[in-house]
Amino acid sequence: VLVILAGRPLALQNIVDAVPALLYAWHPGASGGPAIVDVLFGMESPSGKLPVTFPRVVGQVPIYYNHKPTGRPPDPETFVPIDAIPVDAPQTSLGNSSHHLDAGFTPLYPFGHGLSYGQFNYESIAIDPPRLDAGGEIEISARLTNSGSRSATEVVQLYVRDLVGDVTRPVRELKGFQRVRLSPGESTIVRFRLTPDDLAFYGRDMRRIVEPGRFHAWIGGSSTTELRTEFVLTED
Repeated sequence: VLVILAGRPLALQNIVDAVPALLYAWHPGASGGPAIVDVLFGMESPSGKLPVTFPRVVGQVPIYYNHKPTGRPPDPETFVPIDAIPVDAPQTSLGNSSHHLDAGFTPLYPFGHGLSYGQFNYESIAIDPPRLDAGGEIEISARLTNSGSRSATEVVQLYVRDLVGDVTRPVRELKGFQRVRLSPGESTIVRFRLTPDDLAFYGRDMRRIVEPGRFHAWIGGSSTTELRTEFVLTED
């Protein structure tokens, strides 16, 4: 087991490949020693989540979850890593998507990532109502289940994407999170509420605006969750 005490996202791909277990302690302070012992010996289940994105190698920097959309986003189905290209292959753009041939396009650990001794499953995302009016609010919910054998705490996260805006909008934005502790086999419905003000941003004239349109919303345990729904923000 390797314990790293640091305060910034390090490129740890080679270390991760070399050790069977890695514990990253982010400036744990004077009580860090007892806390690490409690986690390593199973007296406490870890529940921390990353507030940054960890790159695989330094060549991926800058890398962060809430980046702007690119013209040619990478596709896991068509991505070709450098080791899969024959030595005598002719020059090709390989689709000309946004990725590093030698490092791919995914981070080592995404924003919001964190392991636990529990096993959490997300399902049945729902939204009520599907249209958000000015001055109103909507509720986005999902069922969370601890299917593991240990009681544990999960940090449930809500992400939103504005599909069309006055200026380019991030592919995902964290809009809320909740800490939920569940016993083995226990389930609960986690609920988030959104208002139009939660969807505001600064336009081209640097004034805070709220624009109507379609939005995607995700609930999950990190910024890579795929459990998605959508809603419409109306003008009225």
